[in-house]
Amino acid sequence: MVSHISLPRLVQIIRECAGDSDEQDLDGDILDVTFQDLGYDSLALLEISAKIEQDFGVSVPEGEIKTPRNTLQLINSKITEEVA
Repeated sequence: MVSHISLPRLVQIIRECAGDSDEQDLDGDILDVTFQDLGYDSLALLEISAKIEQDFGVSVPEGEIKTPRNTLQLINSKITEEVA
């Protein structure tokens, strides 16, 4: 089981599920940019959430996904809980 995921892995998931952002470069400084400001709507977040659950076995409701930083914190804290 994975012990945590990093920003590059999250960006890979975002690209797989919703494509590249038309608003900003996903390889740039995006940790605190909201997904809305990145150009992703609720459907994209739903797909990202489903992929996270499929790949890592943790549920992160799309309503809780606000920024890449908060998403990483949610995923990694849930992965840590599962391991403990």
